[in-house]
Amino acid sequence: MMSQYFSFKGQVLILGLMLGTLSTAYSQEEFGGKFKVVKAAPIKKEVKVKEVKEKDVKVSKADFNKIKSYVISDIGENKYEVPKKEETDPEKLAKRDQDLGVVKTASGTAKVRYRDAAYVDGDKVRVYLNYVIVEPEVLLNGETQGFDITLQKGVNRIDFEAINEGYAAPNTAEFKIYDDKGTVISSNQWNIAQGFKATIIVEKE
Repeated sequence: MMSQYFSFKGQVLILGLMLGTLSTAYSQEEFGGKFKVVKAAPIKKEVKVKEVKEKDVKVSKADFNKIKSYVISDIGENKYEVPKKEETDPEKLAKRDQDLGVVKTASGTAKVRYRDAAYVDGDKVRVYLNYVIVEPEVLLNGETQGFDITLQKGVNRIDFEAINEGYAAPNTAEFKIYDDKGTVISSNQWNIAQGFKATIIVEKE
C-alpha cells in the first residue's frame, strides 16, 4: 500500500516536471526573438500664447478699460541725470562770478565799506553800481574804505570786479553795508579770481 502511494506521488511529480519543461520551451519559442525593451520618448507640447482681447475677458467693458490702464504701452527715454557733486575746490570756486545775495531795506541811502579780508597783498577791485563804474580802481588795504549811495526804489545792484589777485590768490575782501541809521544790513566776504565779479543786490522797499 505504501509503495503504491509513493509510486503515485512519483508519477505526479514527473508529470508536473514535464509540463513545466514544455511550458518554458513554448514561451521561449513564442517571445524569444520578438521581445524588445522600448523607451518612452518625451512628450513635447507646444505652448501657444494667445492675445487677450476684450471679448475674451469675462468682465464688464468699464472694468476691462480699467485693467488696460495699468499696462504701460510706451516707456519714454530715461533722461535722468545723476546730480553732480558740489564743487569744493577753492581755486575752482574762485573762477566764477559770486552771488552775495539780496538784502531788503526801507533806507533812502546806504554806506558800502570794504577792506582786505586777509593780509594786505595788493588786491585791486573795480566797483559798479547798476552797471555803471563808480570806483575804477581801488587798492584794498587793512583800513576800511568805501562810498555812499542814494538808493533807488527797487533793485540797486553792486558789482565788485577783481582787477588782480595780489600776491596771494584769489582776490579776497570783506564788506559791510549800513542803512541810513548806521545799522549793518549786510556783511559778507568775496573770494574771486581775476576778471570775475562778486554781486550783491540792495532792494529798496
